[in-house]
Amino acid sequence: MTSSREPAAKTAAVPSAISGPKVLIVDDEPQIRRFLRASLQSHDYAVIEAENGKEAVRACTVQRPDLVVLDLGLPDMDGLDVIALLREWSTVPIIVLSIRSDDADKIDALDRGANDYVTKPFSMGELLARMRVALRQGSREAENDPVIKAGEIAIDFAKRLVTVNGAPVKLSRKEYDLLRILASPPGKVVTHQQLLQEVWGQAYIEETQYLRVYIGQLRQKLERDPATPKHLLTEPGVGYRFAVTG
Repeated sequence: MTSSREPAAKTAAVPSAISGPKVLIVDDEPQIRRFLRASLQSHDYAVIEAENGKEAVRACTVQRPDLVVLDLGLPDMDGLDVIALLREWSTVPIIVLSIRSDDADKIDALDRGANDYVTKPFSMGELLARMRVALRQGSREAENDPVIKAGEIAIDFAKRLVTVNGAPVKLSRKEYDLLRILASPPGKVVTHQQLLQEVWGQAYIEETQYLRVYIGQLRQKLERDPATPKHLLTEPGVGYRFAVTG
């Protein structure tokens, strides 16, 4: 018998042996969903699919994915609005996968709560790597781990202590605040505007030269090779990220 209720978000058929993280793919193009489903299942991810914003929100509510891969050009609502709706109640990691490549779109998505942004056409290897980072972020947030380790760098939030190879590093208040925001959680892109507002205040959100100076100082103190940083990374035109691997 056919139900009169709205259909639930589509769930791709996955082998029962797949027990990896559950990923929700939100894209209105069937060929993109098929490609992503096959690629993710081959890497032991369980896959859920949604073709519009309403299905995406419902799937997140009912099926609780571990990560969302979200297109912005959806038929019923803009993907940016989906991010805003989810962030009202959920901390699920969200990676935007979109043809939109303007810095303004990237900044808007990140400001609304996306964890990362990948532009189409894309490399599956890059997307998988960014998914692993986002999933680690989610796990770290769930565990509420007060210590972040990135190569030789360790940040103990409880003690407000930063060390390199076990030796304490003296940071100014603003340097520490910048590092804390970038590393909470690590891997997430933080926009110039977010950093400036949180560290210097609303009146300074256009003063990006402040960031260049202070990020440069942090690299001198924390990176083995400040000219080729592995952890304090620049996202051109958008902001910065703190990478735990490199």
